[in-house]
Amino acid sequence: MRFRKIHGAGNDFVLLAATEPGSEKDWPKEAQRLCARRTGVGADGLVVCNLITDSPAVLAVDCFNADGSTATMCGNALRCAAWAAHRDHGFSEMTLRMAGVEHQAVVADDSVWVTAEVGAVHPRRLNLMINGRPTWFDGTHTGTEHVVAIVDDVDAIDAELAGRLVRHHSDLAPLGTNVNFVQSAGEQALRIRTYERGVEAETLSCGSGAVAAVVIATMRGLVSPRPVTVHNRAGEPLTVRPHDDRPRRTHWVGGPVTHTFEGVLV
Repeated sequence: MRFRKIHGAGNDFVLLAATEPGSEKDWPKEAQRLCARRTGVGADGLVVCNLITDSPAVLAVDCFNADGSTATMCGNALRCAAWAAHRDHGFSEMTLRMAGVEHQAVVADDSVWVTAEVGAVHPRRLNLMINGRPTWFDGTHTGTEHVVAIVDDVDAIDAELAGRLVRHHSDLAPLGTNVNFVQSAGEQALRIRTYERGVEAETLSCGSGAVAAVVIATMRGLVSPRPVTVHNRAGEPLTVRPHDDRPRRTHWVGGPVTHTFEGVLV
């Protein structure tokens, strides 16, 4: 099978397109093998895409985290899948189905946009001591579970240590959560660091985490419900904005997608 190594604003994936019907593999096991940084291709996740119809353009997208678990929502994986579909089939607008949910996607000249559905918000979900200070984490669902802490300086946070502590906290069992540390970065701008469940590490970027950050920052009055620039560890910002038709429950997240290399799996 041919694969692409591709990343969405630093969130990297092994992407397989047009897998042969009937050639179903143990994708969770394959994800663990291929995503291993030292012995595999190396990635945050494995993305498997298949074209359902081309008029209208609809694709099925499955994403498996580096630990083999299934992602119910991964904004950057969807954006990478849309980029690949644009390259392979010429689609500029399409529908992507992931874990039973449909997402709109638009490929523009310099960015790829997908929609994320926003569920319930749970203020003050958890309180922990971080760097000697009590820190509140607000919860929200953007296709997957997220908590967000508004902090003064994201660089002062040990995102690996603190993120792992929160991700496995008993109050969030059994599912656990993705963990975001967010800082105001001026008018309509945020800085973010994300510890991702399933990767079990800090990632350079997280699409659903960027949406979660904007949802919570809007609730807390740090930004207004307009486009927000979310600066990540990769230095390739994502932009999050409300959907024109359903601004309360759907957001667009957009940014760059980079095709790194291609290869053949043996």
